[in-house]
Amino acid sequence: MFKKFASDALGLSDIGVVISREDFDKTDADDFIFNEMDEKIYFLIKTKADEYCFTNYALIHVDGANAISKKRMLRRYDYEYFTIDEVLLETAGTIDLDVEIKFVIGNVPLSIDIHKKYLTEIKDLYKALHAISLEQKANSFSMDAAKQSLNLAASSLGRTGADGVSPAEAFKEITSFSHSWLIDQKKTFVKKDFGDVFEKYINN
Repeated sequence: MFKKFASDALGLSDIGVVISREDFDKTDADDFIFNEMDEKIYFLIKTKADEYCFTNYALIHVDGANAISKKRMLRRYDYEYFTIDEVLLETAGTIDLDVEIKFVIGNVPLSIDIHKKYLTEIKDLYKALHAISLEQKANSFSMDAAKQSLNLAASSLGRTGADGVSPAEAFKEITSFSHSWLIDQKKTFVKKDFGDVFEKYINN
C-alpha cells in the first residue's frame, strides 16, 4: 500500500494524460485512422502503456501489455457494432492525483485513470459518451420495433389470398421487400458516424 501511495505521489503510476489536437499525429493510434472514409480523432488519452483514441466512427485502443514492452495490441470498437453503456466518472479525492472514467463498450469493460488536471476535458468526454449511449439505445429500440412490425406484416400477408397468389410467390415477394426495407431501416437506426455528438460536446 505504501509503495502504491509513493508511486502515485511521485507520478510514477500509469495515470493518463489528454493529448492536445496538435499532437494527435505523434501517437500510435493516428496511424490506424481510416482517413479514406473521413475518420477524425476527437479525443485521445495516453498512458504509459496504452492509448484510447475516440474518433467519430470508433474507439481505437492501442493496448500495451506493460509500460516497458514495445509490443502493442490494436483493438478497434466501431460504434456501429459496439454499443456504449454504463458510463461513469469518478472525480478525485483530496489526495488523489487522478480521475477515472469507466464504461462498457460491447461487452468489454474499460476503466481509464487520467490526471485530475484534465478533469474539465474528461467531463466533456463523459457527456459525449453518455450522449452516444443514449442515442444508440434509442436507435436499437426503434430498430427492434421496426423488425417486429415487419414480422407482423409478413405473417398477415403470407397466406394465399383471393387473388390466387401462391405461398411460394408470396414468400418471394415478402422476402424481397423485407430485405430492401430492412436495409433502409438500418441506414436510419444503425448509426456509424457520431461526429455530430463529439462536435457538440468536445469542440463546443
